[in-house]
Amino acid sequence: MIYRSLPLLFTVALLAACTVGPDYQGAPDAAPKTLAAGRLPHADTGLPRTPAVAQWWQTLGDPQLNQLVAQALQNSPDMATALARLKQSRASLSGANADALPKITGDAAMVKLRSPDTSALGGSSGGGRGPLSLYLAGFDASWEADVFGGTRRAIEAAQAQNDASQAQLADAQVQLAAEVVQTYADLRDQQARLALVDASVDIEEQALDLTQQRRSRGVASQLQLEQVLTQAENTRAQRLPLQASIVEAVDQLNLLCGLEPGELDASLTTPRALPAIPSQVPFADPAAILKARPDIRVAERQLASSNAQIGEKTADWFPKLSLMGDLSFSAADPGHLARKDSGTWLLLPRLTWNALDFGRVAASVKGAQAGRDEALAHYKSVVLSALRDADVALARYGNQRQNVVLLRNVESSAVRAADLTRQRYRAGTASTLDWLDAERTRYQAQESRISGDAALLKDFASLHKALGLGWTL
Repeated sequence: MIYRSLPLLFTVALLAACTVGPDYQGAPDAAPKTLAAGRLPHADTGLPRTPAVAQWWQTLGDPQLNQLVAQALQNSPDMATALARLKQSRASLSGANADALPKITGDAAMVKLRSPDTSALGGSSGGGRGPLSLYLAGFDASWEADVFGGTRRAIEAAQAQNDASQAQLADAQVQLAAEVVQTYADLRDQQARLALVDASVDIEEQALDLTQQRRSRGVASQLQLEQVLTQAENTRAQRLPLQASIVEAVDQLNLLCGLEPGELDASLTTPRALPAIPSQVPFADPAAILKARPDIRVAERQLASSNAQIGEKTADWFPKLSLMGDLSFSAADPGHLARKDSGTWLLLPRLTWNALDFGRVAASVKGAQAGRDEALAHYKSVVLSALRDADVALARYGNQRQNVVLLRNVESSAVRAADLTRQRYRAGTASTLDWLDAERTRYQAQESRISGDAALLKDFASLHKALGLGWTL
């Protein structure tokens, strides 16, 4: 019997080498000019460059920030969502691989039967028989030969989708790390500006006291007193929005770290200086960006999955060959089930072909092709957006570095001017309003410098995010 089945098995193996549908040729060249140039057009080439670092936030030298990022990557609900999706795709891949293997089921049963007594009804068979016992055991097996590669294409699509889910997990890490750093920068910025407001309020209250004394002596006018009072009240009014923004930033960090509101209050309430930014930035090679950005990897793997689905749908046009077998044993005594004469076997090759489907397969193939075209367009869009993000991030970071230098110079000049005006005021050669104007200018310059430092830190985080850095799997 085995030798008679050899031609059939050989034919199945030969046909199984045929896989319909287009073979995936890899990701298309979505940005040939940028890749040929080897650089982004608006990147500041004067910035000192350094090799990329995966955990880039550690280069800022802030242990509390490092702890927050680690806590977020460990406990964030967004990370849990991405990890759950990866587990789902792995389960789908395991199911697709299992579809290529035979399906085997086993069953066992025991039947008791007693025939009815028909003698009382005038029957000729006499009294009933039984109870009779019958024991059954057997195995059923079925296997659909992947003659035209439909199952292989389904596995290929599931594998690509699994890779895409893994890249989505990496992309979630990139996004989360950058958001934690940017929110932390907002927090320290607002805390520093609140401290600056409090210092300005102290100075203006001193000026108010002096003006009230001068008013009582008739040296200052009521108008001057009202002007000083107005400025002091305006400065005090800036405290409440800053305090609300601080609460919002802390709660946002709680959310990013997977914590309830208030859990980080004790550790983040004390103001700290903004982390010092390294003088060097990562390389911005376009080819490296295409390899590093997880969202590009997601789009590319989705394109590969869509391409494989075309072959999966195309296989429905062709006949399907399945092999079914049954091996069963039956006996009146369970000890006799293993006897040779108790066994029954069945082998059934089956060929099916949905020859007349009224265009259903053609429609599904066209739908898969359209899905592939959509995935191709999406991939190109993601690549161009990624290169745009990196180009803008590098240009913005370079410009902000220069802006911070100017803001520091302005701050130094304003501080010197305020000190000189204070000395003139004490010497009686400058008025109270002159002193307050100088202090207001100093305050504005210091506030602008603090905001500039925070913006530079956020641009530093945006740069690493745009370069696709910050993920480990």
